[in-house]
Amino acid sequence: MRWEFVKLGDICKTSAGGTPLKSKKAYYENGTIPWLRSGEVNNRNIENCEIKITQKGLENSSAKLFPSGTVLVAMYGATAGQVGILNFSCSTNQAVCGILPSENIIPEFLYYFFLSFKNDLIAQAVGNAQPNISQTKIKNTLIPSISKVEQKAIVAKLDQAFKAIDQAKANVERNIANAEDLFQSQLNQIFSQRVEGDVLSLSKGWEEKKLGEVVKYDKGKYLENSHPYVGLENIESNTGKYLGDLAPLNVKSSTFKFDRRHVLYGRLRPYLNKVLLPDFEGHCSTEIFPLLPSREIYRRFLFYWLLSPKVVLRIDKTSTGARMPRANMNEVLKFNISFPTVEHQKAISKEMDLLQIKIKNLKQKYQQKLDSLEELKQSILEKAFKGELV
Repeated sequence: MRWEFVKLGDICKTSAGGTPLKSKKAYYENGTIPWLRSGEVNNRNIENCEIKITQKGLENSSAKLFPSGTVLVAMYGATAGQVGILNFSCSTNQAVCGILPSENIIPEFLYYFFLSFKNDLIAQAVGNAQPNISQTKIKNTLIPSISKVEQKAIVAKLDQAFKAIDQAKANVERNIANAEDLFQSQLNQIFSQRVEGDVLSLSKGWEEKKLGEVVKYDKGKYLENSHPYVGLENIESNTGKYLGDLAPLNVKSSTFKFDRRHVLYGRLRPYLNKVLLPDFEGHCSTEIFPLLPSREIYRRFLFYWLLSPKVVLRIDKTSTGARMPRANMNEVLKFNISFPTVEHQKAISKEMDLLQIKIKNLKQKYQQKLDSLEELKQSILEKAFKGELV
């Protein structure tokens, strides 16, 4: 099947939005007119937005009220190329292009078309850090000139295919969550020997002490040291994976020093659960506490203890500061920690290492399935707009 293509601007009207002056309270206070930003163009059906402006704000800016059924395309920055359909009357900022309803084309067809065309549109964007898709490029986009009957048939087939794919993705994502829950559950099972507030008795052969009796908070500092540096951003939540590199880095502020004997604990927003077992010597942010285990505690055992959900929850309760909560490490050192012999600690740690590897492999397999499902979506879209969808 061969289709004719026409410029979008020849069959649809388009317009960009605008932003009322932020300094004018009268443009925002007690506003009743929805005003949508480009970052909110993130669903097929756009049902609401966060900010409202006043009639004065609308009249004294380039913002325009788009009717329900308008197809929106984000034009700037990280969200460039995102597309959605307005399900209510709404104004937008200047980073959004509105394609107004037209008797020539149905919104759902246009939505799927721009979904298929997203990568090509982004490739035409100017600017590296903040890609910019102009309204002119959107208007000059060539789209199939086909009847509404054909458009509806294509939309129906795409709806059916995407519904099945989205269900498959939901199942895979549930499997990923289950794998992560399995790891957390196993940690809880092991370290429920004694966590403050529990009434479980100690298992045979386990000893209990204050954390500060068997772990030292090591406050040795470096200033502008050129060793490898670890910041909170270099530690993956829940897994302890190191996300940085080993290049020496000068940091113009005080930092803590550490080596292969330490366990690094991130105290900022402790619910993020950032713990690292370094296999190199370096320096770290003062938001990361180097903990030095005594001979009674195998450091990998301490690492898993700190990752266990009940311990994370309890540490989080020591936090102070509303915007940037930080764990109170003096309180944490007063926690009870129960532990078996070092040999038993090593056996437990090895068991958790093997489980972590197994779960990592499962998650990689599931991620490959998710990637394949996304590729399938793109393949179906490509066929749809070449007239090859059966």
